[in-house]
Amino acid sequence: MKVSTKAVVLTTRKATSSPRNLNILQDMHDAVVACERCVRLREYIRGIGENRRKAYRDEVYWAKPVPGFGDPKARILVLGLAPGAHGANRTGRPFTGDGSGDFMYPVLHELGLASKPKAVSRDDGLKLRHLWIGSVVRCAPPGDKPKPDEIRNCASHLTAEIEALPRVRVVVCLGKIAWDGYLAYLLATGVIERRSAYHFTHAAEYRLPNGIVLLGSYHPSLRNTNTGRLNKAMFGRVFVKALELSGMA
Repeated sequence: MKVSTKAVVLTTRKATSSPRNLNILQDMHDAVVACERCVRLREYIRGIGENRRKAYRDEVYWAKPVPGFGDPKARILVLGLAPGAHGANRTGRPFTGDGSGDFMYPVLHELGLASKPKAVSRDDGLKLRHLWIGSVVRCAPPGDKPKPDEIRNCASHLTAEIEALPRVRVVVCLGKIAWDGYLAYLLATGVIERRSAYHFTHAAEYRLPNGIVLLGSYHPSLRNTNTGRLNKAMFGRVFVKALELSGMA
């Protein structure tokens, strides 16, 4: 199966978005895909693409940094840790083609935030409504553990993404690394003075000085969902709150 390299913003709601906004998102997409800042990560994801998992031996892996995707007019921004090695690193779209996405998208679909309950490929027609999904690291890291310098290397991509989505009113961070990555952005841009005032827990809620509301959720990884640490009711309540706080409920 050939994986499309068409820019993800072209699969969103073009008709309701300004040309300028789409150009910014396109530039952001291109910058992420072309990024070569982290040699370890680029070598790792290329290697995964060359030595494919048996279940996907006939597929062509994306094997490049993965841009965010969604509604250019999003009111809710969701941030994950990084692409899955055989999920987004294979399909080229966040939370697509792996267990985390299989858990997350049915919840988003039920709440009207996703057009389909299943994410299979970047060409499957799934669209997001009022929602944008990104990550603090754009390449799959070994063991799902990026190094601190790799997170810092990706920080400018996160900044560009946030600035390209001016309508966002709620940010949902999936897991502690995503939470810390977003706090680093807030600190660097002067929105907050210290991180210590913002503690990560599931369903954590903070109204930031700029009016944005920050919500926390355990990451929908298989290690959390298979053990019962996170279930669909817990996850759904976070997004019900996000909808209410964004004014989209």
